[in-house]
Amino acid sequence: SAGTLGCASVAVGSPVVPLGSAVTASCTIQRELCRGLEQGKVRISWMLDNNPVAGSQRQGPGGTEVSNLTLPRFNHTQARLWCCVEWNGTKQRIGMAEIRAGFPPAKPLNLSCVLNLGDYGLTCRWEQGADSHLPTSVALKCTGSRAQVVTGCTPQGGQSHCTVPRRLLQLYRQMEIWVSVTNALGTAESEHLCIDPMDVAKLDPPTLQSIQSIPFQTDCITLAWDVARGTEHMELQCELRYRAPEDPAWVLVTGIIGRAGTAQRCGFLFGTRYHFQMRCRRSSASALAYWSDWSPGRNYTTHEKAPTGKLDAWWGAQPGGAGGRLEVQLRWKAPRQREANGRVLGYRVTLSPRRRGRDPPTICNTTHTQCNFSVPARTTRVYLSAYNAAGESAPTEVVLLQRKGQPLAGLRAVPAGERSLWVHWEAPMAPVIAYVLEWQRVTAEPGHCSVCWQMERDGAATTALIQDGIEPFQRYNISLYPLYEDTVGVPIHTTAYSQQKAPSHAPKLHLRRISKSEAELCWEPLPVDMQNGFITSYTVFWANSIADMASATVNPSLSSFVIRGLKPSTLYKVHIMASTAAGGTNGTSLTLVTTVLDDTEIQFLFLTLGLIFVLLMVLLICFQKNERMKEQLWPSVPDPANSSLGKWVPA
Repeated sequence: SAGTLGCASVAVGSPVVPLGSAVTASCTIQRELCRGLEQGKVRISWMLDNNPVAGSQRQGPGGTEVSNLTLPRFNHTQARLWCCVEWNGTKQRIGMAEIRAGFPPAKPLNLSCVLNLGDYGLTCRWEQGADSHLPTSVALKCTGSRAQVVTGCTPQGGQSHCTVPRRLLQLYRQMEIWVSVTNALGTAESEHLCIDPMDVAKLDPPTLQSIQSIPFQTDCITLAWDVARGTEHMELQCELRYRAPEDPAWVLVTGIIGRAGTAQRCGFLFGTRYHFQMRCRRSSASALAYWSDWSPGRNYTTHEKAPTGKLDAWWGAQPGGAGGRLEVQLRWKAPRQREANGRVLGYRVTLSPRRRGRDPPTICNTTHTQCNFSVPARTTRVYLSAYNAAGESAPTEVVLLQRKGQPLAGLRAVPAGERSLWVHWEAPMAPVIAYVLEWQRVTAEPGHCSVCWQMERDGAATTALIQDGIEPFQRYNISLYPLYEDTVGVPIHTTAYSQQKAPSHAPKLHLRRISKSEAELCWEPLPVDMQNGFITSYTVFWANSIADMASATVNPSLSSFVIRGLKPSTLYKVHIMASTAAGGTNGTSLTLVTTVLDDTEIQFLFLTLGLIFVLLMVLLICFQKNERMKEQLWPSVPDPANSSLGKWVPA
């Protein structure tokens, strides 16, 4: 009851302790102040929240009762310690002390500040350390040149940022700023930040006003910009970045003076769309200074000029058509952006190079990278050029050499990745100008792929990487042609997969013949599009009803197999597994029953029965013909009715 609470006092060594440390407490009861406890023995007990704990009781001075308690390890972050006495058979709580436990505050990390040029408030952010489990006060402290420490700001509601107002800041002077965290067990401070608030001002980005190509020097451009409002009086250091859509990374231009308002930059590709952005910061700022955000982007397309460079071309030629003409299939690679100098509008093939003031007749004009045409039989050269809106490239001479040169040796292809192949070959004895690689998916329509070739310009190369149009689990036929000075070598061929997996299906088994101890099985080879890799083997499995499982591995070049050693008149289940280097696939099961006899045994049995039958027939005929033999085997018996006795016996 409320009346009894005033008769006991609970004292603890410290109301806040480090987590896991010892806690001491004592409970003192003045008997005369507790109604109902004036007479009899007082028994004091303890409870930590709702759990009983043991103390030691003794008599104190002035007729008081005292109980001392020591908790060796206090592992609660917050708990109530109750002093209780027994009264009328129940425990009464008559005194209480609240104990909290935790850790000293952790050091705040990564303090950084930004000055807002709108209201000149300095916003600082930091990372809080580990939770101390205790009430904690956090303040951002700052001091200026007068060495007077003030509280700049206090974060609200457990946040880890706050803003120091302008009146507490000294602009263009060094200030020391740090975070102080305090609880009952101690104080921790972050690293001290020494900055001029203007050094960490976050500027607004500049604005790109115009971009123009410089006349007569079209790989250079001039940019003009305006610095942000409010920064006109500052010395600014700026950076420019730009990229084309296909570029993997930005090109960064540093050291631009902001007040200049213009800058010139060269080395751009012709006829290419670029995206430009700019940012600035104070020139005199320290390394802690912040760049502005990047400005809104601005696009600009450089001037085009006629394509440059040679085109990689490859051809096939065969006699055909009326009048002894030559049918030519010409293919080429589109020029790279650096050589296209803009958007290529088309390609032109002629029989002679373009001369001053006179265009030769065009035999092919196309937007594609291949063309089929016929030329007079004695034609040995054609000329290929690309053109865009600015002009036409110098013609690439294509010499229609015959394919009768020395072939290469040792061609092989190995996976380079899921969608690429490394091709290796042995260097030839004769000097080579270049190599041409062709590849075709085995299951594709012939000639479906116009890009499935590439030219290796390095005549000393013995390896090449194929990346265009390669898909996993598909077989590719690969051909390699060496290009000599005056002829093209006979191609060599190989096949390859960039990645293999188990076949999609196994072959379907058929029973060709069966006997009492053997069964001959056959199957159709798997179609290439079902193989998903090179078939390394077939495995035939068979088992009877007693579950005697057996298997045999068959060479992938074979399409039949004879199972030997079977039991007569027995049911067997048979299936086949087709395997590649990446795994195997089982086929459906085939049920077969062996015969009781072999074919030769059946033939022998029929022959024996036939011989017996013939022998019987011969014997029967012999008996019919030979009277003596009949008399011996079937003697004549007299008929009584025809005897002489029958004639005189009375009726």
